[in-house]
Amino acid sequence: MSLFDKFDPLKSRLSLVEKLIGKDPLGVKFDDITDARHGRIGNREILLAGTNNYLGLTFDKDCMEAGKAAIDEYGTGTTGSRVANGSYSGHLDLEAALADHFGMPSCIVFSTGYMTNLAAISGLTNEDDIIFMDADAHACIIDGTRLTGASTIRFRHNSPADLDKRMSRVKEKKGSFFVIIEGMYSMFGDIAPIDEFLDVTHRHGGYLFIDEAHSYGVFGETGCGIAEEQGVLDQVDFISGTFSKSLASIGGFCVSKHAEFEIARKAMRPYLFTASPTPSNIAAARAAVDKIRTRDDLRTNIKDRAAQLHKGLSDLGFDLCADPSPVIAARRPNEAVCALEWNWLLENGLYVNIAVPPGTPQSTSLLRISLSAAHTEEDVNTIIAKFSELKDNQADLMQSLMKMAG
Repeated sequence: MSLFDKFDPLKSRLSLVEKLIGKDPLGVKFDDITDARHGRIGNREILLAGTNNYLGLTFDKDCMEAGKAAIDEYGTGTTGSRVANGSYSGHLDLEAALADHFGMPSCIVFSTGYMTNLAAISGLTNEDDIIFMDADAHACIIDGTRLTGASTIRFRHNSPADLDKRMSRVKEKKGSFFVIIEGMYSMFGDIAPIDEFLDVTHRHGGYLFIDEAHSYGVFGETGCGIAEEQGVLDQVDFISGTFSKSLASIGGFCVSKHAEFEIARKAMRPYLFTASPTPSNIAAARAAVDKIRTRDDLRTNIKDRAAQLHKGLSDLGFDLCADPSPVIAARRPNEAVCALEWNWLLENGLYVNIAVPPGTPQSTSLLRISLSAAHTEEDVNTIIAKFSELKDNQADLMQSLMKMAG
């Protein structure tokens, strides 16, 4: 038996999709990215509506110049962990800026957003603790729990009542209760009732950890996320985030209202044994933090565009997964239909995400749009028009699917 036989089911799925659309939907190659809104495949200009570039800062002049200047001053990489090679001034400055933004005493930055949750969750908990995790938690949260010896209990998605019930069932424990949720969930774009989760968690003496990767920068009066939007930021124990969305870079962070969080820096293996973020990534993220704190217009525009797009797709009859947010996802009947429709949109100049099981909640197949503050009202009208044309062409697409199946 070959080591790779286990991948046969995945190969069969990919083979079917490639026969349907003539390409690997997970292997799109852009020949150029011209700005936060546009790319190019061959000679075709593509409107980008699936990049998670929520504030459109990847082409912001100040962020770009900061990254370039950091390379000139510090070189291209750190070539080691902060434990082995020391911290650069940029690492410390960014940690201080993020801690100040959240109004919390402690912040640790990491090399990726995924690694942030691996490190923080596994570093903060051990076999004596009990982790309660939302059923729709991101893969990095799931993997973080697997790195610790803690018992893990899932509760129904976005249900403080179910969390309360499951925490109440635990009669004996040696360690702590550790509850993990997200602010805005990345696939459906739905929002957590953080205030209610705080009440349940703290009533049972637990700690609340929130992943605000997709909501930092977009929600809240100053962009701190859903917890700030709901007026409970100062009550949350831990908040993690990423540089690869609103901060337009690569890396991640975790802030805490507990000053004692600093000691975890000496215990988190993914932090201790991974090269620290590059100077350019740190500098670009640092410049983006200032944009988040001062550019209210970016948040205003993305909220307006989300409302515009949500109404437009709803009026067309698409089954949308959640209320308006920067992530708007339309449920599709199955993986094959989703792939055909995704490909049609791409061939007609619109890039969205194809999201299929096992990477989606409830085994749903989705056409997922992530809006940007860089998008204009005209851009969103174009997205709506493309989806309208897609509906007009669905009969032909279904016919081609039936021929392939026959």
